[in-house]
Amino acid sequence: MQAVASLRYGVIFKKAFSQPDVFTAFVKAILGIDLIIDHVETEKSFPNAIGSVANHFDLFAEDKVNRIIVDIQHRRHADHYHRFLHYHCAALLEQAVQAKDYRPALAVYTIVVLTSGDKHARDMTMIDFDPKDRHGVSLGEIPHKIIYLCPKYLNDETPEAWREWMLAINDSLDEQVDESAYHNQCVQKVLQTIRRDTLSPEDHARMKDEYSEDELRKEEREKALQEGIQKGMEKGMEKGMEKGMQEGMEKGKHQQALGIAANLLDLLDDQTIAQKTGLSLEQVAQLRLCI
Repeated sequence: MQAVASLRYGVIFKKAFSQPDVFTAFVKAILGIDLIIDHVETEKSFPNAIGSVANHFDLFAEDKVNRIIVDIQHRRHADHYHRFLHYHCAALLEQAVQAKDYRPALAVYTIVVLTSGDKHARDMTMIDFDPKDRHGVSLGEIPHKIIYLCPKYLNDETPEAWREWMLAINDSLDEQVDESAYHNQCVQKVLQTIRRDTLSPEDHARMKDEYSEDELRKEEREKALQEGIQKGMEKGMEKGMEKGMQEGMEKGKHQQALGIAANLLDLLDDQTIAQKTGLSLEQVAQLRLCI
């Protein structure tokens, strides 16, 4: 077993995947596209903000021969589906400034790697911008795509080309990797790059900063969860007090469950909320529609 730095850290992910040969091999595995690049930019931003919001792309490469832009994002956010859709569209709109019409000069592909998973528990989801007829048949007019990858949910149906990459990313999260289990040359290079004994003092410092930020976010989420539970209990008790003893207790418990559920809607998926509150999935879904 080899001690490695976890690829959940942005500084480590960028260190590994900013190598042009690793970047192009990963893109080939996920998108089936052969890129011709000699440089990968990290923390890429455009000179002029799109929509008054500055965007910072983790890993950004432009293939001018094949007229392709590929952006790889890595971090999970509460709004990651919407956030990276915005980033993707910003890369499209930035080209419109110099274009003669609304067709961007370069196709744009975004790969989002969600190392800590996602509430939908899918190994891959995709936003495909190509128009489709009512039978779901693509017209082949627009190539742009966003791919969301969750290595945590690798399964038997995951494409073989992706498998070793996703296994290695997920395997690194506990900071111990059996390098002999991987045969892809570029995957091996990733594992060599993130070896603990090769990291610089700057790498360690940035990892500590990211860890502290993650812990702060965790504390904030836990505090919000506790406040949600407390408010739900208070609301439930208030409703229950207004009724007769037996009827009031029953309704109070139900209102309490609804109150707790309402305050958890932004934090958890419907199935988890139902399990924690005793409500049915239908009741949770109806509550989400009413909020």
